This record gives sequence, C-alpha cells and structure tokens, in this order.
Amino acid sequence: MSNQLVVNSRPYRLPSTTTIVICVDGCEQEYINQAIQAGKAPFLSTLSSFGTVLTADCVVPSFTNPNNLSIVTGVPPSVHGICGNFFFDEETQSEVLMNDPKYLRAPTILAEIARAGQRVAVVTAKDKLRALLGHKLQGICFSAEKADQVNVEEHGIDDILERVGMPVPSIYSAELSEFVFAAGLSLLRKERPDLMYLSTTDYVQHKYAPGTPQANDFYAMMDGYFQRYHDEGAVLAITADHGMNAKTDAIGRPGIVFLQDRLDDRYGARTTRVILPITDPYVVHHGALGSYATLYLADRDQQREVMDFLASIAGIEAVLTREQASQRFELPADRIGDLVVLGERLTVLGSAADQHDLSGLTVPLRSHGGVSEQKVPLLINRKLAGVEITRRLRNFDAFDLVLNHST
Repeated sequence: MSNQLVVNSRPYRLPSTTTIVICVDGCEQEYINQAIQAGKAPFLSTLSSFGTVLTADCVVPSFTNPNNLSIVTGVPPSVHGICGNFFFDEETQSEVLMNDPKYLRAPTILAEIARAGQRVAVVTAKDKLRALLGHKLQGICFSAEKADQVNVEEHGIDDILERVGMPVPSIYSAELSEFVFAAGLSLLRKERPDLMYLSTTDYVQHKYAPGTPQANDFYAMMDGYFQRYHDEGAVLAITADHGMNAKTDAIGRPGIVFLQDRLDDRYGARTTRVILPITDPYVVHHGALGSYATLYLADRDQQREVMDFLASIAGIEAVLTREQASQRFELPADRIGDLVVLGERLTVLGSAADQHDLSGLTVPLRSHGGVSEQKVPLLINRKLAGVEITRRLRNFDAFDLVLNHST
C-alpha cells in the first residue's frame, strides 16, 4: 500500500506516528505572547528551539465553520463550500445554519486517511461542527458539548465521561475546551490513533483580552496538554480558525453598525436582506455580531448606489461585489449574497438592533469575522524540511506541513 494519498488535489503522506492537528478557536497571537511573558506557557516559550513557529492567514470570513472545514480539507471555501456558520440558501429561500454535511462539497483529509486504513479520531468542543468534521469518517468523532451522549454506534467510542473524569461542561465555559484536550490525551494514551483533530471553543477569547489572568490561565491549561502530547511522542500542529479583537470605542462601548436599520431607513423595508454568517446556536458571548456580513438586493440595479452608501458609513472597511469577494477571499459565489461588507478592526456589523440580544455581553465586546482577525499562529513541534515557509501560509496548510514536511 502507498504511504501517500491525494485529497482535493493535494498530496499527503500517511502519518508514521500519532499526529495531532489542533484548532484553537479565536487564538489571536497576542494571547500566546502574553501567556509566555507571564511565565504561563513554558512549552510554547521553548517551542522555537525544537519546533517551528510561523504565522498564517485564516479564511475570510474569519469564522469557525469555514476555517475548520478549510483546515480539514486543505482548501479554501471556494472548493469545500462552507462559507459561514449561517447563510441564505437561495434555492430554498431560507436562512439556515451551515452545519449539515449536505453543504460540504469536498472530502475531508480525516475521512480519506481513515479510508486508507489509518485510525482517526476527532474531538470538537461544540456539537455544531461534529457532523461536518465527521462526514464519512470511519473512526471516532464526538463533541465535548454532548459527551454524555457518546456511544459506539454513532461516535465510535463510549464511556468518555468516565475516562476523562470531568462532568459535561457548560457550553459557555473554559472547561468545554479543557474537556477536548483531556479527551484527546485519553485517546492518545489508550487508542493511540494515527491522526487526531481537536477543535476548541473561543468563549474565553470573546470574554477576556490577552494578558488578563483568565486568558493566561486558559493558555496555561492548553500549554500543559501540549507538553503532555509532546512527551507522548505525538507530532503536533497548532493553529487557529481566526483571531480576536476588541470591538469597542475608547470607553468600552460596542462599535456596532446595524446594517439592516440603516438600509431600511434609506431604501425602505424589504428592499435588502442582511445575513450575518457569524450566527450560530451559541450567541451569548458575541450577540451574533461580527465584522463580516453579506447582503441581498431586491433590485440589483441599485447595487452601485447601495455600495456607495454603505462605504460612506463610519466603521465600514470595504464593500465588495459578489464577484470581487469570491475572488479576493476564495469563496463560493453562489453562497455569499450580492454584496459583502467588512467592518473595520473596532467595528462589528449587525442586522436590525431589535434582532440582537446583547444582555449576555457583561464585558466589553470582543469578536471577529473581518480581515483584522486573519493572522493566526501556525506552530509545529518539529522542524520542517522541503517547504518554502517565506510564501504566504494559510491555516489550512497545517496538514500539509505536519504530514509532508515535519522531520
């Protein structure tokens, strides 16, 4: 049997030792820098001496679903089709979550490596990703969110709560991510999978800025697991689905442009439809507010006028046509609306003010979605060979680097 396979036109060597790719949700690079400076991350602080420390660009929109799926397919959304957590399905004329594998247009590296006879395991924090990450995967795949429902028939394993020794964590907690790492360590020591993918939640990053005690403690927890995985002999690639930024003015007030309200006031109700692809079942910590939105026009003859109007609003970084956005950000043109709107670094985009529940925002708003959250870490606990690392790297190069170029 060949030790190499091709997935979505990219070749990958089959893992020769346990390989773990980790997506740290919302991992703005400054979190790592501050944790290291505080003495909270000894593994990461010494990583460059024996491994590789790089910076990569994530996919825009810098949201969870499109980036996790890019990482596990090795290609941008223009190929795999997942361009948000939420989108407007023009075929059914309905606004829907992009959690169903029917929206996935490409196979995953995970499923293909399992099909080649390797043992593969996936642990994700939120169950919203499980069906997409586990699509056609013959292996272990479960979420921390629903760890009490794990069974062999559906998830490839059972009794995970007893093995991990933690109760099912709250969806809005640091413990949800900790459960992912603890479960990964249990799988590493007992099942010893050839390949494992771990994906966390960004609850902490939405709530706490880099360098705060809570953020440093969270990164200390992760650093401890990275060290344990390394000590077990695993090859690690650590990256993120997106960064994170404060979205406030100088005194902490949210910087929000309510696009639907502004457009309705200008052009009348039902002349435009604003879609916020950050929307998912877990909006308490961000209020469904991110720095990326798509827009559908009832009258496409108004496109230029609407673009000029939106571009004139303070806080708007760019307004792109469907064609411009799909080319610039490698997005599926049939799923992104007539226009794409990007907020500046300190600005988030909403639909109508009465459609957002901000009661859960008990701390200054932090969010993501735009170009300002595109830079993410790409860390490997091995040196690399045979690759040009001065080129533009993407977070979805993680599997290529760790499988094909780690030494």
